[in-house]
Amino acid sequence: MIDPRTAPYGLFLLRVSLGLMFIAHALLKYFVFTIPGFAGFLGQVGFPTFFAWPVFLAELIGGTALILGLYARYVSAALVPILLGALMVHVPNGWLFTAPNGGWEYPAFLVVAAAVQALAGDGAFALKASPSPIAARPVAAR
Repeated sequence: MIDPRTAPYGLFLLRVSLGLMFIAHALLKYFVFTIPGFAGFLGQVGFPTFFAWPVFLAELIGGTALILGLYARYVSAALVPILLGALMVHVPNGWLFTAPNGGWEYPAFLVVAAAVQALAGDGAFALKASPSPIAARPVAAR
């Protein structure tokens, strides 16, 4: 059973932690790896190098939107393909993220966490809540 009194706060914690994770990874790409370095990495693992800036911006802007609660349901869903790309990169490295070049456990968990946020909603303290797909349908259609 879902506790309607506390569930919004749980989703708030999930939303903020996902947002912080996305911002941290964006800043890591910018300040440590650099965008040209990240583009080179993308090329080495088989992705187009021009994805470097869009991925960086999606993580930075998406992470900020999640923390603020700006249409977090939609933002989370939009970020899932980026997480799936990261997952594909790490699958050959084994399960644990402590494996050389990082395993796939952490990216897989993040895919699930973002999907849960997209399915469950924005949570408490959202500045611009995403409309619920169920609430938007007429009663007769339910």
